[in-house]
Amino acid sequence: MGKALERLYNGILKENPTFVLILGMCPTLAVTTSAINGLGMGLTTMAVLILSNMLISMLRKIIPDGVRIPAFIVVIASFVTVVELLLEAYIPSLYDSLGLYIPLIVVNCIILGRAEAYASKNNVFLSVFDGLGMGLGFTIALTLIGSIRELLGSGAVFGYHVLPASYEPLTIFILAPGAFFVLAFLIAIMNKINLLKGRPTGKGGNCDQLCAECSNHGCLGRRIAKEDK
Repeated sequence: MGKALERLYNGILKENPTFVLILGMCPTLAVTTSAINGLGMGLTTMAVLILSNMLISMLRKIIPDGVRIPAFIVVIASFVTVVELLLEAYIPSLYDSLGLYIPLIVVNCIILGRAEAYASKNNVFLSVFDGLGMGLGFTIALTLIGSIRELLGSGAVFGYHVLPASYEPLTIFILAPGAFFVLAFLIAIMNKINLLKGRPTGKGGNCDQLCAECSNHGCLGRRIAKEDK
């Protein structure tokens, strides 16, 4: 159970797909004009991520290496189609809001990346928790970005006005540039927190590969001293 909880922790904080790994930028920047859109896209992606991780882990010893990636894409596309039809049937308003970005989940590098890096090498139980952790991390990130953009751009969150009527909306935040501003601000906060806690920053959080770009020079100095010994 400890490893399962570790997968949750990694997906939400240590290896957050949006703020740490910088993956899935297309839906992150495009659909987060409101909190409900961010939450909807995050939950939709999480459902596909959990189901595809589960099935790919079950079939990991059956799928030949030569057709591994095409097989993963077929599995992911099947679940995306199911989720898309369910949204169209039961939540048509969300389906209309997300539009083209629902079928584009098929090529979301978070899902294919977890299938290749984790589900194809680990058991079903851990793969499900890996998908859950990454999905929760992605959902939290998109909902947070959408909430900030909606709040600053219209004075509301989840459609409820929370700022006084005298507030003058900053419409740039519900336009494309606003997505970049908010994302950059949140990534900067995440990097600052990592530095304060002594954790490395950078894509993937791997100091051995990113020492030249790492601002935590203390860990680089310790590594050099260790190698000199």
